[in-house]
Amino acid sequence: MSCRHCRVWDVERLPTHGGSLRVYGVQEDDARPETPAVQQVLEDEERAGLRDLAGYRNFQAWADRVKDELLAFLLEQKRAGRTVAAYGAAAKGNTLLNYAGVKPDLVPFVCDAAPSKQGKYLPGSHLPILPPAALRERKPDFVLILPWNLREEIRAELDYVEAWGGQWVTAVPELNVF
Repeated sequence: MSCRHCRVWDVERLPTHGGSLRVYGVQEDDARPETPAVQQVLEDEERAGLRDLAGYRNFQAWADRVKDELLAFLLEQKRAGRTVAAYGAAAKGNTLLNYAGVKPDLVPFVCDAAPSKQGKYLPGSHLPILPPAALRERKPDFVLILPWNLREEIRAELDYVEAWGGQWVTAVPELNVF
């Protein structure tokens, strides 16, 4: 089907990576009415400012604020002699680290449960990827959760971090220490 002559007929929300959409299209002349799910997505986009150019114009300022807050936090911890490790070697977290220019002098390692990632390095930042057991061994003062949409799940899975007084940090949508 040529997308030049199609329209969205249905949308399925997927929890993958914090929220994705599976979009179903049909030819323009197809008589099927769009489903209520399509209208719901359009309304959600409207509320989030995604159907207005101003929402996109403000995005750079928001991204810069997230970067600046993260860097200020990491520099403050370094100056105070406290350690910050990261958790979750996924693309979105790596994108944030690279945008902020984070290197191993600020975050010496990232942990990930996937054995296929362990023993490798994050692209760009060159942070070594270690198994979660490294958190127990090294006991960082803070653990930066890179897949921020999974913060509660990760916190429950790694509840031992709090046993030594470790604190959690997320940088998106704003810096949060908890």
